[in-house]
Amino acid sequence: MHNIPRYFFLALSFLTRIPVPDLGKLEVVDFGRAALFYPLVGLLIGALLCLPLVLFPHAPAVLLAAIVTVLWAAITGGLHLDGLADSADAWLGGFGDVEKTHRILKDPLIGAAGAIALVGLLLLKFAALVVILENSVWWVVLLTPVLGRALVLLLFLTTPYVREGGLASAVTAHLPRTMAWWLTLATLLLVALVSLHGLGAVLLGFWLLRRMMVQRLRGCTGDTAGATLESGEMLWLLGVALGLPA
Repeated sequence: MHNIPRYFFLALSFLTRIPVPDLGKLEVVDFGRAALFYPLVGLLIGALLCLPLVLFPHAPAVLLAAIVTVLWAAITGGLHLDGLADSADAWLGGFGDVEKTHRILKDPLIGAAGAIALVGLLLLKFAALVVILENSVWWVVLLTPVLGRALVLLLFLTTPYVREGGLASAVTAHLPRTMAWWLTLATLLLVALVSLHGLGAVLLGFWLLRRMMVQRLRGCTGDTAGATLESGEMLWLLGVALGLPA
């Protein structure tokens, strides 16, 4: 694959608020190829999240968990959290109507369901991080963003994209599927070696969320991809935390 650094920086600019060099003129096919670097971007995010653990090794776990939770949202600019909130609002307000659900997904305002989903997810993620850091299994934090972005690939590989136009549409249309499958399966195997409890929670959550997407939307959108990423990260941390000794 040519232009590997360019594809990596494109993926980095798509998934985070980290500054990248000027990428010049982009073609739609570039977005599909850049998607192969989503897990690598996740690894970079995981490394940044581990920095507070290295810099303040003797800080209380609850304080470190709070720092990591806020840093996590700052690195991504809340992009995927916004998708989670929009998805929650659409699920509640759409009442099973496909067109109404899509219309609410496009609304930039956050309703009660979206706010509750955000608070609930961040609370569970924070609490799970406290348990994980108290048990000093920092590599779980490192792997979490990798898994979250691999789940986006899995969603795009298994679910029709139903919204015309936009960057995510270009990703799904030009994604090198064979290599994306290998990357996704390798990531799932890696996390299985770390925690079967965590992987089981993630796969169950992914199956349920994808099922709702197909029923309500007849496929996925960029917002529901963000919801998949955020819920997958939370379920992984929760599953790992619940599987640790008391």
